[in-house]
Formats: sequence, structure tokens, C-alpha cells
Amino acid sequence: MAGAFCLVFLAIAGQLVHLGLTDPKQSRRGGSDALASARPDILDRNGDVVAIDVKSPSLFAEPRRLIDPDEALEGLLKVLPDLNVREVRTRLNSGRGFAWLRREITPAQQRAIFRLGLPGIGFIRENRRVYPDGPILSHVIGGVNVDNQGIAGLEKYIDKGGLADLHLAGFATDRQQEPVALSMDVRVQHAVRDELAAAKAKFSALHAMGLVTDVTTGEIIAMVSLPDYDPNQSGDPTDQAYLNRLTTGVYEMGSTFKALSFAMALDSGRIGLNSSFDARGAMSFGRFKISDYHAENRVLSVPEIFLVSSNVGTAKMVLSLGVEAHKAFLKKMGQLDRLVTELPESSMPIVPKRWGEVNSATIAFGHGLSVAPLQAVMAVNSMVNGGYLIPPTFLKRDEDEARKVATRVLKPETSDKMRYLFRLNAEKGTAGKAEVPGYLVGGKTGTAEKVVNGRYAKNKLLTSFTAVFPMDKPKYLVLVMLDEPKPTAETHGYATSGWNAAPTAGKIVERIAPMLGLSPRQNLPNAEQILRASQRVGMR
Repeated sequence: MAGAFCLVFLAIAGQLVHLGLTDPKQSRRGGSDALASARPDILDRNGDVVAIDVKSPSLFAEPRRLIDPDEALEGLLKVLPDLNVREVRTRLNSGRGFAWLRREITPAQQRAIFRLGLPGIGFIRENRRVYPDGPILSHVIGGVNVDNQGIAGLEKYIDKGGLADLHLAGFATDRQQEPVALSMDVRVQHAVRDELAAAKAKFSALHAMGLVTDVTTGEIIAMVSLPDYDPNQSGDPTDQAYLNRLTTGVYEMGSTFKALSFAMALDSGRIGLNSSFDARGAMSFGRFKISDYHAENRVLSVPEIFLVSSNVGTAKMVLSLGVEAHKAFLKKMGQLDRLVTELPESSMPIVPKRWGEVNSATIAFGHGLSVAPLQAVMAVNSMVNGGYLIPPTFLKRDEDEARKVATRVLKPETSDKMRYLFRLNAEKGTAGKAEVPGYLVGGKTGTAEKVVNGRYAKNKLLTSFTAVFPMDKPKYLVLVMLDEPKPTAETHGYATSGWNAAPTAGKIVERIAPMLGLSPRQNLPNAEQILRASQRVGMR
């Protein structure tokens, strides 16, 4: 009998030692009881932390060990009164070996429950994702679920890069991983979001969007889509605030898209800056008519078409090169395929099923083809960086790395002429309200009528402005978009881009340029001098 008792006690002691040496997390991994695995920190381009894991306690029960489930429930409700009584009672009476009761409780709640002294109730310290900047980078970073697994944005991209496999294998928990360095600059992001929020309120717009890119590397420095959301708080993913309109939304970009038409024309070699087109009267295609917003009703040179944003002149310029050439050019510029970036969320462009002359005529001035705004920006970058189409990225990339993934799509001299047109538009055309002294800004306005019930609504506009600076040596591009801005007394009743998106872009440039290391300069060249200087360089 003594020997039997010794064996029993030895068995109990052995089990206690085994339980003491075993990580409770290892025994509860997988299935519905999965634990929140560790994730790498995410840093902005300056090394500031924008996403980090912190340890927080989670509450669980071992129903088999509970003496009185009802007593346990009563005690827990004193500390956590918002518990789902029916659900928790079911779990406490399940007779299972393990059941979650509440993920991510506070240390104060943990201490209060601990003092209740309830057997079969315990805590596990889990990794919880925290975003110090709240909603500032929400559409780019995305978010995680309760098990700390990426479900949107860059968090989902990180999991696709192999972290999800580590999670499933059980090797990611509590392992220190290399931080992910973004191309984003939190300081610039704050400034862009602040100016967009002010513009959205001032012009009573439904939505406001903006981004900043480095035209030489394709890096995205800032990206804002308002309204946004706080990834630290759980919410409804179907809410409009969760939609990143710059990558997932597709829009007819309006006159901003005309820049592609001019790049195509100038790159063809058949049309130059001295060419001209008849803009007298509207163009007719059966029952369709194409006219100008402020008709000049005269023959216009190529720079004049750009400055007055003539629909008729732009359409005739594109049609002179042919429909097939137009389609091939837009394909080359990445406008007819889905844009691929690190963000999983993206949409296919909406392309005409039957593409004839009328389609090319309208697409020439930004109607009839819908693309993601970031997609259009990628093409504009190539017009000012020397002619290279560089895939955009949310991760840090230097110019040498950018050259390896770049594709030449335009001649260098075409890029020089486009820089001339952008700057001339700020000096004499529709981009004048985006001018910022000392920074040599150039750009293009865009005002598109939205489609409502299959028809263009003249009182529902999508305005945009693309600003590039400094135009003598382009480095950064700023895009601003306002959805259905309203006219104000200050805009004299106008709601077009030159009165809202353009001045907003100017304010953004003025705020972010010093952050990006650019100081205002004196004695800046004008558009003609920029063009002549580039021609001299080309001759050498």
C-alpha cells in the first residue's frame, strides 16, 4: 500500500513538473483558441514607430476546473459588466478544457478579477497591435484581427510575405522580428491630412483625398483618404470610412488626365509645341457633342490648349494620331490594367468594351475611362522624371533600386516639354492659385462631372489638382481631390478645380516642402527658361 501511494504521488509530482515547464500558450495554440502572435514593428521613413506590439492580458476559463460556474459569472460581471451573459454562461458550463472570456482586458481589470480568487479563471499575456498615430495612417497600414493577424493594408501584406506561415507553424509568437521601413513620412502625412480636412469642411465636400510621391523613386510619402478610421478601435469594415479611395476607388479623372494626351502627342514626333488645332465650335459624334467649358472659339496652339484646358483641342490632337495609337499609349502608361502595389486593396480600371473614335475623344480629356488616382499619378510621374514609369511603393526605395524596376515610356525631350507646360500653366493658366513663392510649382487642374443614374450631373463635380515641384528639377508630386465640393462666396460661385483643389495643393506644398528638405529660392527661372535650359542639356 505504501508503494502504491508513492507511485501515485510520484505521478502527480511528475505532472506538476511537466505543467510547470510547459508554456501554456503552446498548449492552447490553434483553432478558435488561437493566440495573438507577435508582429514586426512598422516604422516611417524617419524611423518613427507607427505600429507596434504591446503585451496585454486576456481572460480565459478552464470550465472543467470551475467549482460553481454561476458564482464565477456573478463575480466576473462585477468587473466586466458589459460581458455577454448568455454567451459567457454557455462557455463556463461547456465542460471544455479552455474557453476565451475576454481578449485584451486592462491591467486594472486583471487585478480586480485576480482578487476574486476564482479557481479555473486565468490570464494569458498576449500581443496586441497598437497604432500610436490613430487614424493618421489608417488606410495605408490597415489593421489586424483579434489574433493579431493582418486583415487589410500593409498589415495584410506583411502576413503574405511569410508571417502568416510562421503563425500557422507556431514560430512567430514572441519572436523579435526585423522592423518594416515605410516610404511614408508621418510629419508630411499629418500636414496633408490637416489641409484636406480643412478643405473638406470649407467646401462642404463629401470626401477629400491626397497623396505625395517622390517622382524619382516612386515612393509614396503621404496618402490620405477622408473620412478615415482609427485602427485601434473595432468598427464596421463596410463603413465608407474604411474605403481607400486612392487605390480601391476608380474615377474619371477629368482634365488632369489631359496630361497623358499631351505626352502622347508630343512623344509621337508628329506634334510639337508649335502645332495648332481648330477649337472653333463643338465636335459632334451623332447625338453626342464635345464642347469647351470656356470656349475660345479659335485656332489654338498646343500650349494654349493646355493653358485653357480645351476639350475640343485635346480631342482633335489625340484623334489625329488614331484610336489604336491612343489605346497602345495608355496601355504602355499602365492605365488599362490593375495597379499592383504592396496594398492588397486595388480595383481594375473601367475601360470601354467597344473603343471607337468617340471613346478616344472623351478619354482624351478625362471622361469615359475610370482609373485609380494613384494609377494616374504614376503616369504623371513619368512625364516629369525624364520619361520613366516607376511602380509606386509604400516601402523605402532609393534611386538605384528605382532604376532597376523602371521602364522608359517617354523620350527625355517629351518630359522636358511636359515640365514646360506644367510650369506655364501655373504662370498663365488654370493652375495659378497653386503658386507658392520660392518653390517653382507646376501643375494641371481637373474637373469631372460625376455619373448619376447613367448621366453626367453638372452640379456634382469631382475636382482634382496635380502639383509638381520644383519644376526645374522635379522631385515631388502632390495630388488633391475633392468629391462634390460646393461653391462659396470666396470662389464667386464656382466649384471647379482652380478654385478649391488647386489652392489646397498650394497650401500643402507650402507646409511640406521644408519638411522634405526644400527651402524657398530666389530668382527662379520661368517656364521658357526651364525649356531652353533642358534643350541645351539635350544638345550636349
